[in-house]
Amino acid sequence: MTAYPNLFSSVRIGTRELANRIVHASTSTHYALQGKVTDRLIDYYVNRARGGASLLVSEPMAMLSTQTLPTRPAVLSGANADELKRWADAVGSEGGLMLGQVQDNGRGFRAGYRNLQALGVSALPDDLSWTVPHAMETGDIRRMIDEFVTSCGMLAVAGFAGVEISAGHGHLFHQFLARRSNQRQDEYGGDLAARTKVLRDLMAGIRSECGSDFLIGLKLPAWDGMPNGIDESEAAAITGALHSTGEMDYLTYCWGSHSRTLYTHLPDNHGPRMPYVDAIHRLGRKAAPGVPLGALGLITDPNEGERLIRDGMAELVMLARPLVTDPAWAIKARDGREDEIRFCVSCNTCWHMITSGRGLMCDNNPRVGAANEADWAPDKTDRPRRVVVVGSGIAGMEAAWVAAARGHSVHVLGRSDEPGGKTRLHSTLPGGAGLSSIYDYQQQAAQRHGVTMHMGHEAGVEDVMALEPDVVVLATGSNVSWPECLPDEWREEGLVPDIRSAVAMLGPYTSVTQGTAVIWDEDHSAFTYDAAEFLMTRFERVTILTPRDRIASDESLVVRQGVYQRLYEKGAEIVTSVRPLPEPRLELGELAYANVFSGKEDCIGDVAFLTYATARTPEDGLAAQLRMRGIEVRLVGDCRAPRYALSATAEGYQAGMEI
Repeated sequence: MTAYPNLFSSVRIGTRELANRIVHASTSTHYALQGKVTDRLIDYYVNRARGGASLLVSEPMAMLSTQTLPTRPAVLSGANADELKRWADAVGSEGGLMLGQVQDNGRGFRAGYRNLQALGVSALPDDLSWTVPHAMETGDIRRMIDEFVTSCGMLAVAGFAGVEISAGHGHLFHQFLARRSNQRQDEYGGDLAARTKVLRDLMAGIRSECGSDFLIGLKLPAWDGMPNGIDESEAAAITGALHSTGEMDYLTYCWGSHSRTLYTHLPDNHGPRMPYVDAIHRLGRKAAPGVPLGALGLITDPNEGERLIRDGMAELVMLARPLVTDPAWAIKARDGREDEIRFCVSCNTCWHMITSGRGLMCDNNPRVGAANEADWAPDKTDRPRRVVVVGSGIAGMEAAWVAAARGHSVHVLGRSDEPGGKTRLHSTLPGGAGLSSIYDYQQQAAQRHGVTMHMGHEAGVEDVMALEPDVVVLATGSNVSWPECLPDEWREEGLVPDIRSAVAMLGPYTSVTQGTAVIWDEDHSAFTYDAAEFLMTRFERVTILTPRDRIASDESLVVRQGVYQRLYEKGAEIVTSVRPLPEPRLELGELAYANVFSGKEDCIGDVAFLTYATARTPEDGLAAQLRMRGIEVRLVGDCRAPRYALSATAEGYQAGMEI
């Protein structure tokens, strides 16, 4: 008997019966190569079906002759005819139904420059890249619809159960629907009926081509945050016009567009849980009565999904990032193994990896896309060894539990009282709570597999040698480097703490200090800006100074947009392209700085606190000493080279597997 009877109840969608309410929402993997469906791409979806998802929506597929992105699985060209069938059959053999996503970017572009080949609804600039597309002629639109319909027919022949039409996010269909982007004078522009005609024609064509059993899901924009764009009232009118066709088998909504609001389509932990559920319920029930609704947006816990179904808020729970993190999320919840779920951190590293061309990866799942990913356990070693892990951050803990699961005897030496390292510190900051999911999972896995923890003491060489290791995994992290622009005597006198020390030092205090807290930012990672929000609760004002031409340069676009939104909204001052002058008068409450290009000087006159976030240096001093003793040493995470949480868990996992 499952603790989630509603979440694991059956439901009818169109003519199909789903075994449960869990849907893999579309997310790009970029595992296709030159348009070819690869084994890794199929394995990704098969593992989510094996892990319990009953319905799986693919990433956007190449269904048009104009779609040539090599990471889109090709449909229209016919190059994947056999592989599409193998894909659908493999997912079906695990109990899942496979849907393909119908989508085109149109003028929408997020690469930081303009798309010179863009086609769009009207010759108007994209709100993000300022790309002005070639406006499609009426005949181009009809050919596009025909090609989409033909491709859907090919998917049906291959065994796909249906498609989802993605009409939000500022993509092409969204551009047809919004008055802001549709200024056409033909039958596809003007009033509501004309602006929805492209979708009505498309759905009618798919139904005619593919039959009544072929599912047609629809993802519509609920809010794009732009003037003369789509708000909830307009979304309701659009929904009603499309519902009247009778071709909609399920419905969900999305937020944001290719604009300054793009970040809202991937809500993180800086806002409320499940921020879109109420609006999805309100819109869908009013404008499309009787159509099954899919709830989405920062739903990560089975209890949340259970309540949504129980309370009639939706018929489907649509999960993308949580199923990236743990493909077996569903069966672990069903079987009462919630403590074994690797929960989504909601940090959007996955989006960063996809959009930067590196393919889908995850901070809390080093095995995304592996053939045996779902509910995985490592094979036992035939040569058990004594392993000492020095450092209890997320790199060390990943190495520890994986090595122990393989049958090694593992001891962890940690200087803090609890594992997690700097990730635990980050989890205490605004928006950082989800990061605890990484080290919580690792700690529970370590306990299950018998890892011995030695906490609360900074280990030296003799502490390590006393445990008689065969191999040492060094995961001692990194230190924040002293800024070259500040006087060395300040470091010697301890006048200016680094950003980590500042957070730890100010954490116990709740009073607000008069004056300005200044952050010298040469780091540009999320920790710095979450720390800035924290400092805004301790000081009247916060100013960020950076030598770069923007902040958050090392974060993805959606994270960077959120950073700017929150900091500006809360009144932070951001000063770019500057450097502190060599003779700061901090004792007088003044910090002078100059523009790095022009040399023009300015001054902050009420400085109450100064901290810095700079490049980190590896804390790897034990490596040479241990090797001199003849010990095999592996360096992982920041101890090897300061980078991201993604690198830490990946290298910890690799070390645990290779020992």
